[in-house]
Amino acid sequence: MNTNQEARSEKREHTPLGPVSGPILITGATGFAGGHLIESLAGSHRLVGWGRSTPRPEIARLIESQAVDLLDREQVRHAIANLRPATIFHLAGAPQVAESWRDTTRPLAGNVLASSHLFDAIRRAGLSCRVLVTGSAAVYAPSDTPITEEGALAPGNPYALSKLAQEQLAMRACADDGIDVVLVRPFNHTGPHQPPAFVAPSMARQIALIEKGDVEPVIRVGNLDARRDFTDVRDVVRAYVSLAGLGRSGEIYNVGSGVGRSIQSLLDALRARAHAEVRVEVDPERLRPAETSALVADTTRLRERTGWKPQIPFESMLDSLLDHWRSEVRAK
Repeated sequence: MNTNQEARSEKREHTPLGPVSGPILITGATGFAGGHLIESLAGSHRLVGWGRSTPRPEIARLIESQAVDLLDREQVRHAIANLRPATIFHLAGAPQVAESWRDTTRPLAGNVLASSHLFDAIRRAGLSCRVLVTGSAAVYAPSDTPITEEGALAPGNPYALSKLAQEQLAMRACADDGIDVVLVRPFNHTGPHQPPAFVAPSMARQIALIEKGDVEPVIRVGNLDARRDFTDVRDVVRAYVSLAGLGRSGEIYNVGSGVGRSIQSLLDALRARAHAEVRVEVDPERLRPAETSALVADTTRLRERTGWKPQIPFESMLDSLLDHWRSEVRAK
């Protein structure tokens, strides 16, 4: 046994997942949440990642990367049969609402077809493993009060529709094929390494560029009235790990802070941290055809099942996000 394997064996009993009989597979390993999940599990298990791109160097050292295209059914079947993972974190997919309006086929392929191929491969391999599937709070109807898992469903964009279809596939795989599935509906989460196509990193990046003097001192924004539930991504992946170990098969769990904040308040908090004067302008290109007014999580089920609660304050989350983009901008 090599040194890395010995370290994994020694630490295995301390992981929130407990001992597992095989490798842990993370799809979407090179994505935003995937990277943070890998960091949270590193050293505890054998980690195998599937991703569309090359992982960041600090992530690449922590995982065995495999080039598997989830849209290639035969490739997925062979890869699952050979790897035989004990746990799968299925994070892969098309994540952006705005982009889903421009190309409706991408979320359907990335979220629905890819999931279908994964469940098909697990069934054909006769594999007994837990699969945590990351859905989205975008499937809910807007509400003035925190939303439980029984909240009304009203997906209002192609992305949300694709995530609801993905959930239905997962539920069918659990009920009909006996696959051990836990579903999560994460609400908005952010942190270092999130692409600037999302609202919080977009604002933070613009501030960093303004501070450096690379752009005029104007932040361009979309709808500022929408109210969202923002959680640090590091807390979110902790919830994923807890649910992979403790969640009930076939159940859905909200993941969020339970606190609603307007996009305006998010912007104000980031501007207050800026080292330069910043003006604000509404950019019509950032306004979506249909904007959900309020989405805030009721996480009672998650807390009662796992004891999870957010550990990183909103203010610290924004500090980390802004510091990350300052470093990125300085490096260019």
